[in-house]
Amino acid sequence: MPSFTSNALAVPGSGIRRVHELAITLPDVLMLAVGEPDVPVAPHVLAAASEAWLADETDYTANGGLIELRSAIASRLEGFDAGPDQVWVTPGGTEAIFLALGLVLSPGDEVLVPDPGYTTFTMAPRMLHATPVPYRLEAARGFLPEAADLDALVTSRTRAIIVNSPSNPLGVVFPERVVADLVAFAQRHDLWVLSDEVYEAFTYGAPHVPPARFDPARTLTVRSFSKTYALTGGRVGYLVTPPGRGDVLRNFQEALISCVNTPAQRAAIAALTGPQDAVRAAADRYREHLEAATALLDDRGIGYLRPQGAFYLWIDVSHASDGGVAGWAERFLLEQRVAVAPGSAFGAAGEGWIRVCVAADRATLLEGLSRLPAPR
Repeated sequence: MPSFTSNALAVPGSGIRRVHELAITLPDVLMLAVGEPDVPVAPHVLAAASEAWLADETDYTANGGLIELRSAIASRLEGFDAGPDQVWVTPGGTEAIFLALGLVLSPGDEVLVPDPGYTTFTMAPRMLHATPVPYRLEAARGFLPEAADLDALVTSRTRAIIVNSPSNPLGVVFPERVVADLVAFAQRHDLWVLSDEVYEAFTYGAPHVPPARFDPARTLTVRSFSKTYALTGGRVGYLVTPPGRGDVLRNFQEALISCVNTPAQRAAIAALTGPQDAVRAAADRYREHLEAATALLDDRGIGYLRPQGAFYLWIDVSHASDGGVAGWAERFLLEQRVAVAPGSAFGAAGEGWIRVCVAADRATLLEGLSRLPAPR
């Protein structure tokens, strides 16, 4: 019997999904492990998708997406400018990340990835026969990268650096100085910058600064409708590329997906061009959840990183996990019926931490946090 390639077998599994898939087999679990917004999709967005289905608007679109959607995205980009021909609609931000890496990595190449960082940053390069090289984000520095420390990681095979702000899992928002320094680092070593900005709509007192503001010619920007508009299952994201790359992108999209389904694109158009009340309400809700959650953790003496963006809490459980937070998270699930994401799922620097989604129902969130073991 033929076997899968050694490269396919080397793609690491997701520690988040391991917990989540165990959790859905158990009764009465408080779900805090995955980034699922617990808010309804705005009615006008649902109506647009429904009308498209009922009108049998189910034909192929252009590989890059409906021109109405690409134009709407381009006209509403904040922090930098791009034309519709630079926007490529994808089935969620995850495929946009894979598409971007596929454009810049050859077999054997290396890409610098944040640690802790989103699991796909490590998984996708492996699928492309490339090597993810972690750059460590330290608690002592507020989990902010230092561009000067990255020089030692660059080799003749380094082709790109992934930048993620607001950060998943950390909730850190990079200041303008840090973003500018990272872009200058990429310029110095002639690297691509892949900027994951999926949570750019949710910041709390800290402005989002896109790397493309400083160098649009070397930046590949990933954004999504999943979190902003609670359309996680709608699967609509997009990749913004430098100009003049259309022929290459068109070929890649044809081989990967052809195009995103049309009703989902209609929903995205309605989301982007219609009222933004639901987005503002979601941001206020997440901010209130964060305030309530951090107050509870403060009362219990449990350490955490105060987030400036996204909708996660990065919580220190090293006093309980004893150097094995992945196993601890599974035991916590089985014993306390609370699903949390182990920090080690996001890289070695996440050992001793967990990620909790505060976009969950507030009562669920607070009850789940109340079951965490407090330091003695």
